[in-house]
Amino acid sequence: MLVKMGDLLADAQKGNYAVGSFSVANMEMVLGALKAAKELNAPIILQIAEVRLKQSPLEIIGPLMVAAAESAETPVAVHFDHGKTLEKITQALDIGFTSVMFDGSHLPLDENIAMTKRVIELAAEYDADVEAEIGCVGGSEDGSEDIAINCTKVEDAVRFEAETGVDALAIAIGNAHGNYKSTPKLRFDILEEVEKNTDLPLVLHGGTGITPDDFVHCSHTGIKKINIATATFDSVENNVNKCYNDGSIKGYYDLQSAEVEGAYQNVKKHILIFGTDNKA
Repeated sequence: MLVKMGDLLADAQKGNYAVGSFSVANMEMVLGALKAAKELNAPIILQIAEVRLKQSPLEIIGPLMVAAAESAETPVAVHFDHGKTLEKITQALDIGFTSVMFDGSHLPLDENIAMTKRVIELAAEYDADVEAEIGCVGGSEDGSEDIAINCTKVEDAVRFEAETGVDALAIAIGNAHGNYKSTPKLRFDILEEVEKNTDLPLVLHGGTGITPDDFVHCSHTGIKKINIATATFDSVENNVNKCYNDGSIKGYYDLQSAEVEGAYQNVKKHILIFGTDNKA
């Protein structure tokens, strides 16, 4: 069933777990994610980032994501990730996404707050939730930029919550988009201080490559939404390659099944790590 992100994150705060927010690029990835959610009786979030719309146009994949969530047997929110422009954020809301992210992390704090408030006013017309980001998560969503990590300041998070009333806040604690060159050293000291001084559900971007133990630590320390993108894309590609190599792909529909399976395997793995199984 299609639900709001805020409802899933509120339940996660009460239950001391995190909800996986899984980036998708096509129908096969959506089907794989929903298969894992159904099998594990888990709530999940389906998302797509604005930078990925060149490959997966929003007017095509967006309605597919919403329809999939509506027909799902577990609670599924549909989220627009890393929204940069009001045009695309509005389009996602028109399509029926239940939450949007405005990524103003590159802006001065005052501008980020002002723009986030504008997006919150817009989303309120659709009864949708809003995620924002402060501090800079390393890398970029499509791997095109080598953005340096700039960890979130606790006082900025406190001010941001007070002035915006945003529904979820992504913070930077040494995490980065894409595949890490080495195991990341997350700043749990910053996370603990932000959790202690705010009431917001916190969001971790750049989940690919973080260890299961660190994921669990995060989910027990205020992180209630964890974004997974690269790991799923890699899992789909690797499973397709494996199936070609072992000769199990004899035609297009075998290829499709291999894509679904690749997404399913990765989403299932992360649902179990995040503790979201049997939380639907």
